[in-house]
Amino acid sequence: MDPLRIAEMLAPFLQLPPGPPAALDGAQLEQVSAYLDLLLRWNARINLTAVRDPESIVTRHFGESFFAARQVLKKQEAAGSGQEAGVGSQERAIDLGSGAGFPGLPLKIFAPGLALTLIESSQKKAVFLKEAVRTLALTGVDVFAGRAEDFAAAADLVTLRAVERYERALGAAARLVAPGGRLALLIGSPQAARTPQLLAGFGWQAPVAIPQSSARVLLVGTKPIG
Repeated sequence: MDPLRIAEMLAPFLQLPPGPPAALDGAQLEQVSAYLDLLLRWNARINLTAVRDPESIVTRHFGESFFAARQVLKKQEAAGSGQEAGVGSQERAIDLGSGAGFPGLPLKIFAPGLALTLIESSQKKAVFLKEAVRTLALTGVDVFAGRAEDFAAAADLVTLRAVERYERALGAAARLVAPGGRLALLIGSPQAARTPQLLAGFGWQAPVAIPQSSARVLLVGTKPIG
């Protein structure tokens, strides 16, 4: 897909506060285009997403993921210049139940300095994720082909989106958050309403409505220290 068309469709997801509007540069848009092409080819062989239309994939999957990136990843200034650099470069992130790579890989595209682990128990999907990392020439990305319960490390940011057995996955995600770190959930409004009771120890922000969606929100909670 033409990168300019991708930029046009992603704009509503990147322009909401806090802070000034964000945008992807030419190289990032080329990565999104290459990722989309790879996803479409693989999706013809294995079920990575039920969404088949390319433009719907851009808005539903990429848009939602970049919206989360815009909200939860910090911007940093390059030393001695006015240019943005290393967005989120001091953070380590885990994307649990990554599936086709959302939101993890768009977070990495948005924040090239982010140290990212994708956790995916499906071997076929894990193979796709490794191929996506190779195709996009991403560094600092690991794919863990296994269950979250078997992953020992923790991260400053843990993301969770569109998983089955939500309550079980939520508990696994909470365990992976380092003290003082954040859990970012891309979920439906009914799940968001229940989550503060399911993880009462976290400090929860108000849910933020995802653009172009009637019922999906971003919910971010902070794990207490100590």
